[in-house]
Amino acid sequence: MAPQTSETLTAERILEATEEVLRRHGPAKATVVDVARALGVSHGSVYRHFRTKAALRAAVTKRWLDRTSETLAGISADETRAPEARLRDWLATLFEAKRRKAGDDPELFATYMVLTGETGEVVDEHLADLTGQLTRIVEAGVASGAFAAADPAASARAVFHATGRFHDPGYFEVWERPGVEDDFTALVDLLLWGLRSQSASF
Repeated sequence: MAPQTSETLTAERILEATEEVLRRHGPAKATVVDVARALGVSHGSVYRHFRTKAALRAAVTKRWLDRTSETLAGISADETRAPEARLRDWLATLFEAKRRKAGDDPELFATYMVLTGETGEVVDEHLADLTGQLTRIVEAGVASGAFAAADPAASARAVFHATGRFHDPGYFEVWERPGVEDDFTALVDLLLWGLRSQSASF
């Protein structure tokens, strides 16, 4: 990576370098000095953007999690599509995003498994964002008469927890097993059946 001047050094550049350092050294050995060296700056320059090593690690973890949230947000907000189709697509996209992260870059995935364990507040915010997106889809379904849910937020949380096997990183080892797609489809079908109102067509 080319050396950065004080004018060009940004938080985003630091986070990009931090991710590469984490990939190369792992979370146990990666240091702020390593990040600064990769950028060609002093470690003090990094600390001007992130006051502590913990803050830097939390920020890079948030950046990693936000990639998934941002992709899903577009599906959640697409009011041109039926709520059932949006819900099915949202869950499938979440599953595929997590599988891709685990399969395409297993070393970095393992690193972030460690980091998410350190940054509980960041993870809690991420989960709240995801369940909020699901809630909006369920609310749209209730408004259209497609879903019956007295408490859309509670129903959204139930859907999220019920599908945990297909997005919780703790289950990554089962995501490539034969038949996992069929299991996923069967579960989503069951959840949608449970959400449909009595007056909706089956």
